[in-house]
Amino acid sequence: MSSWKVMHYGRVPRSTDPQGWDFRVIGATASGTEHILDFATLAALPRVDVLADLHCVNGFSLLDLTWTGIPTRALLELAPPREDVRHVMAWAQYGYSANLRLADLQAEGTLLATGAGGEDLSPEHGGPLRLVLPHLYAWKGPKWLRAIEYLTEDRRGFWEERGYHNSADPWSGERYAYQEGAAAGPN
Repeated sequence: MSSWKVMHYGRVPRSTDPQGWDFRVIGATASGTEHILDFATLAALPRVDVLADLHCVNGFSLLDLTWTGIPTRALLELAPPREDVRHVMAWAQYGYSANLRLADLQAEGTLLATGAGGEDLSPEHGGPLRLVLPHLYAWKGPKWLRAIEYLTEDRRGFWEERGYHNSADPWSGERYAYQEGAAAGPN
């Protein structure tokens, strides 16, 4: 994992105490209530390995990285969204956010990652929990993930408010907001 560049905005959180750590599913949930999951509840969810690339908007990619984690589909079953939800905000430590389409969170291979390359995620790489969306640029998968908010309307996240593309498809080169164009409309 020595070739994996460490890039992030802000400081790296100190090591996480599993006793005081939680993960929340908020917003337009099917039950109408906030779901608070402790470390043990998340640890009991099914785990999978996904072979996927990591694409950084700065121009480098890590190819064929084996991610380990909880398929987001398991989270969606445990704490489902309302039927009118089409968007999601992923919230990380220190208020960092990334907006997504619900379809991106539901996509095959999308994980709440706890490990990579056969090792637990280090704090520098987003541990204890990082959202991984192999089909999008890495800024859409926040490190130090703390919550998923279900939304009925799109709202731009941290980097999108600062000029990054709303969709972030690396195969189309969707890096910057100016590329969205008037014809694209909201995502």
